[in-house]
Amino acid sequence: MSLYEQITFDMKEAMKSQNKDTLSTIRLLKSAIDLSKINNKLSEVTDELVIEVASKQVKQHNESIEQFRSAGRDDLADKLVKEIEVISHYLPKQLTEEEIIKEINDIFDDIVPLSKKDMGKVMKEANSRLKGKADFKFVSEIVNKKFDAM
Repeated sequence: MSLYEQITFDMKEAMKSQNKDTLSTIRLLKSAIDLSKINNKLSEVTDELVIEVASKQVKQHNESIEQFRSAGRDDLADKLVKEIEVISHYLPKQLTEEEIIKEINDIFDDIVPLSKKDMGKVMKEANSRLKGKADFKFVSEIVNKKFDAM
């Protein structure tokens, strides 16, 4: 079963169980996936597209959570935390900090960058290896530190 089929199935289950919070979150995710499919003129929804859209949703939610917490709106932040939990079911397991650092070290061993000019090559490889598995803001920070230490 593809991720998109799983989302559709889970949406039906949420309807049957009358779980309104889960249902609304899955509907938003499904709508974002469908919109991305249309905008990119794709003939079908792939797991990669689902992961890409779900990752964007989680990133946006995390940014909103920070803003809501700083504004003292913990109620809205808590709602988004619950939505992230639902969306995360459709993402690959997130890597730990140690796993990300190990993966970046492996990328540096494979590419052997000579200077910060090679950052594009490193980030391109990191994107292909870590897409959907890590927060790229954090990946970028680690890569920058590694280049600064050179």
